[in-house]
Amino acid sequence: MFDKILIANRGEIACRVIRTARRLGIRTVAVYSDADAGARHVRLADEALRIGPAPARDSYLAIERILAAAQRSGVQAIHPGYGFLSENADFSEACARAGVIFIGPPAAAIRAMGSKAEAKRRMEAAGVPVTPGYHGDDQRPGGLRAQADALGYPVLIKAVAGGGGKGMRVVGQSADFIDLLAACRREAAASFGDERVLIEKYLVRPRHIEVQIFADAHGHCVHLFERDCSVQRRHQKVLEEAPAPGIDPAQRAAMGQAAVAAAQAVGYVGAGTVEFIVGEAGAAPAAFYFMEMNTRLQVEHPVTEMITGLDLVEWQLRVAAGEPLPLAQAQLQIRGHAIEARIYAEDPAKGFLPATGRLHHLALPAESVHVRIDAGVDEGDEIGPHYDPLIAKLIVWEEGGADRATDGPDVRGGGTGDVVASGGTPLPPPAAGGSRERARLRLLQALGDFHIVGVAHNIDFLSRLAACPAFARAELDTALIEREQACLFPADDPVPGEVWQLAALAELLREAEAGAEAARRSADPRSPWHVRDGWRLNANARRELVFRNGGARQAVVVEYRADAYRLCLDPASGAGATPGVDAAAWLPARGELGARGQLRAELDGRRLDATVIAAGERRHLFLHGRSWVLVRVDPLAQAAGERVAEGSLRAPMPGRVVALLTPPGLRVDKGTALLTLEAMKMEHTLTAPVAGTVKVFHCAVGDQVEDGAELLEFEPEP
Repeated sequence: MFDKILIANRGEIACRVIRTARRLGIRTVAVYSDADAGARHVRLADEALRIGPAPARDSYLAIERILAAAQRSGVQAIHPGYGFLSENADFSEACARAGVIFIGPPAAAIRAMGSKAEAKRRMEAAGVPVTPGYHGDDQRPGGLRAQADALGYPVLIKAVAGGGGKGMRVVGQSADFIDLLAACRREAAASFGDERVLIEKYLVRPRHIEVQIFADAHGHCVHLFERDCSVQRRHQKVLEEAPAPGIDPAQRAAMGQAAVAAAQAVGYVGAGTVEFIVGEAGAAPAAFYFMEMNTRLQVEHPVTEMITGLDLVEWQLRVAAGEPLPLAQAQLQIRGHAIEARIYAEDPAKGFLPATGRLHHLALPAESVHVRIDAGVDEGDEIGPHYDPLIAKLIVWEEGGADRATDGPDVRGGGTGDVVASGGTPLPPPAAGGSRERARLRLLQALGDFHIVGVAHNIDFLSRLAACPAFARAELDTALIEREQACLFPADDPVPGEVWQLAALAELLREAEAGAEAARRSADPRSPWHVRDGWRLNANARRELVFRNGGARQAVVVEYRADAYRLCLDPASGAGATPGVDAAAWLPARGELGARGQLRAELDGRRLDATVIAAGERRHLFLHGRSWVLVRVDPLAQAAGERVAEGSLRAPMPGRVVALLTPPGLRVDKGTALLTLEAMKMEHTLTAPVAGTVKVFHCAVGDQVEDGAELLEFEPEP
C-alpha cells in the first residue's frame, strides 16, 4: 500500500479521498489554484501545493504543474478524482513517465472508452448492445444532419469526448439541427478541447441506469450492481439511487454481465461505470443499450457503497497498489436501498442557473449509519464562478430484507462522513420489508435539516422532487423533471401566516438580546434606555414590522405585554397569510432564540421549532422542512434605492459572452433568444422577458462579464 498520495482535484471528491487515505494511514497532498487557497480540501490534507491561477486550464488541467507538485512532494501515486484529468489518457501516460502511479485505468482503456464513437464500435464487436446512431468520422454539418434525418427524430447530438451533461443537445426536427449542432460544438470545445460529435437515436421516456464495475491487474472483474440516475436536468443527474427500482434479478444479471464484458473488452483495471440507456418498462424486461463508459469513480458512487458496505476509494487504492480485488462476484450482495441528492448552488426557478456567493450559514443534518454527507465546503467558504457549484452530496440508506440479491457474506461499512470499509465481515440478517419508501422519507427529513444561507440553492426543489408522486411511485425516466413542472414549480405558493409571525418574533427577540448585550457593555447597565420591552406610560406599546417575499408584502403588528408579545397580521398590507386564518386575530407569542438562529417559539399555545438567520436585510426562515427568504422592509428607505434598472438585461452570473443571437433594432417576442453566456463550462441562453425591441448590445462575443453587468438595452412594447 502507498505511504503518500497526491490528489489532483478539489472540492467534495478531494475531501472524500482524503478521508479514506487518512483511515488507511496514507498521507495526502492537496493541490490548489489561487481561487482555492483557503478551500476545505486544502485544510484537510497533510500538505498542500499551489499549482496556478483560478482558470482550470492553468491549474487543475495543467499536467506539467500537477506532476511538478507530485515530484516536489515525493508522492508514490496520484488520485485524479472525477472530472478534470481523471479521464485523460495523456495524463495517465505522463504519470508513468514520471514514475508516479496513476490511480485509475490504463491509458489504452481510457482512450478506447474516451471516444464515444470508438467505444461503441468496440462494444458492438464485444456483443454489448448499443444505441442505434452514427459514430463515424464525417463531421460536416450537412453530413451529420443527413445521418440524423436517416435515423429519424428526435435524435441526440453528443460530444465524442463529453461527460457530465456537457456538449449534448436533443433535436426534435431537421430545421433545428444546424443551430443546435453549433451550440453543442462550442460547449464541447470549451469543456473538453474536442468539438467532434456523434448522433444517436433519442429514446422516448428512457431510463439512465449504470453499473459499477471493478477490475484488477490479475484478471478479475466484478460488477457491484446498478444505480438509477434517470432523474436529471439539462442532462445532469440530480437524484441517484441503488438498486434501480423495478429491475428484476435476471435483468440485473444481464446488465452486470454486459458491463463486465465491456470492461474486459478494453483491458480495464480499476473503478469504472458502464452506463446504459433503458427503454420503457413493459410486460417484459426493457431493452438496454450501451451508452458510454466513465473510466473513473462516479460522483454517485456513495449509493453503491451504502448498499454493499464497501469503500470504493479503498478498492481503488488497493488495486492501484497491485493487490487483487478484495471480494469475488459471489461474495457481493445488495442490502437495502440508498438515494443520493446533489446539493448545488443554483437557482431552479431561473432554469437552474449556477449561483455564486459566500456560505454565510451552513447547517447539516446529523450523520448516522442512515445519513451520510460528502461535502466540499464549510460555513464561510466561497462558491465562485470558476468550478462546478456542487456544495455537498446527501446520501440516505435504509436496509430491508426484500432487496437481497445473492447469497454470501453481508458486508457493509459505516457509510457516514468517515467511511469505514469492510473486507467481508458478516453482519446479522437484514430486517424484513421494502426499503425504498423508507429511504425516500429519510431523504425528505434530511433535506429539511439542511440549511444554507448566502447562495441560491436547490434544497427546496429537491424536497419537492422527493415528494413528487411520480418519484414516490418510481415512475422514473430522464424527462421526469420536465414532465412534472406543475408539481416541482407550483405557481401559487403563498407564505403561511405563521412564517410571517415567526419572522417577527425572531426580530423582536434579536432586538431584546441586542439591548441586553448593550447593557452588559455599558457603564450604566441598569439604564432603562437599554431595555427593548416597548414600555409606555398608561398604555401597551404597538409597532409594525414589515416584511416582503417576492411580490407579497406583510405587516405584522406587535403589541408589547409584560409576559409576552401579541402579534397580528395586518389584513390591509396585502398579506399572503394562510387561507382560512383570520388575519386580524391577535395571538400571544413568546420564545427563545439560539446563537445559530434556532427559534423555539410558542404561538397561541402552539410550540414550533424553526431557524431564522439574519443576513443583511434578508431573513432566511426554515420551518417544517421548507424555507422562505423574507426581506425586512425599512419604511424610511428611499424607494429609488430599491428600484431595479428598467429597459436593460443584466447578467444573472459571471461568465463569458459566446454569441449575440439577435441584431440590434429587431422587434422580438417574449422568450426570443437574445444572447448566450458561458458559465461553469455550460452555456446559458438569455431570452426576452417580454415582447419588445433590442436597442443596443453593451458587450461583444468573448467578453468576460460580471454578475449584474448590463448586457443590452431592451425597449419593452407599451
